Amino acid sequence: MVMGARGGILLVALAFALAGCGGDPRPSEVPLAVLAGNAEAHDGSRVVTEGVVRHFEEPLHYWIEDEDLNRVELFPHEAIAPHLGERVRVEGAFAFSREEGRRLTLERVEVLATAD
Repeated sequence: MVMGARGGILLVALAFALAGCGGDPRPSEVPLAVLAGNAEAHDGSRVVTEGVVRHFEEPLHYWIEDEDLNRVELFPHEAIAPHLGERVRVEGAFAFSREEGRRLTLERVEVLATAD
């Protein structure tokens, strides 16, 4: 079968598209207000968001929140505990369930500022 230039270009484009399917997609920039208001739409995706790190002792949990108190819980605790009170930009896997709420498993933490 002989393929013209147009068919060859389509084949190359298809190969690039298929090669990208198994890759790790870039995270989406999603504000905490959007994660809080539309959590189900982002369930299972990688996101980048920012806020101030807060915690509660009993039961121990850490989260980030914005000025409107939109919150997402952060895991693992050991990765975020040193940043208590700091404004951070975090990247990770976002999950939502009605039983466990909004959670972000951290891949990266960047300190933006120390909270007032």
